[in-house]
Amino acid sequence: MTHKDPHSVQADLVAVLVAVTAGQPRVLTTQDGITLPAGPFTAGHRSLQASLREWVESQTHHPLGYVEQLYTFPDRDRSEALGTRAISISYLGLTREVDDSGRAQPGWHDWYRYFPWEDWRSGEPALVAKVILPRLREWSRGAADAASKKLRAQRVAVMFGLDDNAWNEELVLQRYELLFEAGLVEESRRYGIHSSRDVLLPGEGMGHDHRRILATGIARLRAKIKYRPVVFELMPPEFSLLQLQQAVEALAGRDLHKQNFRRQIEQQALVEETGQMALGGSGRPAKLFRFRRNVILERAMSGNKLPLARG
Repeated sequence: MTHKDPHSVQADLVAVLVAVTAGQPRVLTTQDGITLPAGPFTAGHRSLQASLREWVESQTHHPLGYVEQLYTFPDRDRSEALGTRAISISYLGLTREVDDSGRAQPGWHDWYRYFPWEDWRSGEPALVAKVILPRLREWSRGAADAASKKLRAQRVAVMFGLDDNAWNEELVLQRYELLFEAGLVEESRRYGIHSSRDVLLPGEGMGHDHRRILATGIARLRAKIKYRPVVFELMPPEFSLLQLQQAVEALAGRDLHKQNFRRQIEQQALVEETGQMALGGSGRPAKLFRFRRNVILERAMSGNKLPLARG
């Protein structure tokens, strides 16, 4: 009989691979949407990023653009199953859902399938006022003492933009963890956490700690698009300004003022006209643009930021 070394560590690479397709934010999944792409890290890899790029490009048949490491997460589910310490080394990567031939790859899902309360493009989702806030207020009132009740209520207000707080789209992970603590998401039940009415919110759960990792990736990207032009990694070679705006809105989960957005893009000199017009569809043909890739080098050398603030 063999015994696991309690001091050994098994590490997996977990990838949050994001695309924007037809104005919707998409994430690559496995096991019919239950898990993120993941695989064991072995000593034969030249580096974490190199192995991730190789794996992604073999799966998606499309070059992986921007990549950055997120966090290393302890995975309690896998640790218990393996009898040793298991960790997930997570990465955020930007790519395209369709390959160069135009074929869509399997396994892609809208990320709001997992976080429906994060999509504010048409205003506050009805789910927030009708379901989430009543359940969270019950949870706040159920705290053991007055100080804990007050702290819980303050957290709810900050996370969901109540009282004098504005909705902050970057707090994706903190909102998920609040809902987890209140017993409102599927993953809560694995650790014996139940809400007072044993009610689960809409939003598909994921295996292991993958929904938490996905929340981290969404939050990181929402912050990143405000000061780095990484959104262009998700765009086709030529695009209209409306398509660009819709991509940013899809990722941020917020609508943007059209004229302010276009003025900002022009001021930053991020794009240039191709001389072509978009074909098909109704209405007036739209000019097509491409990203000025030398902008990234220029801005990186000067240290300037590229904010994509909403109007």
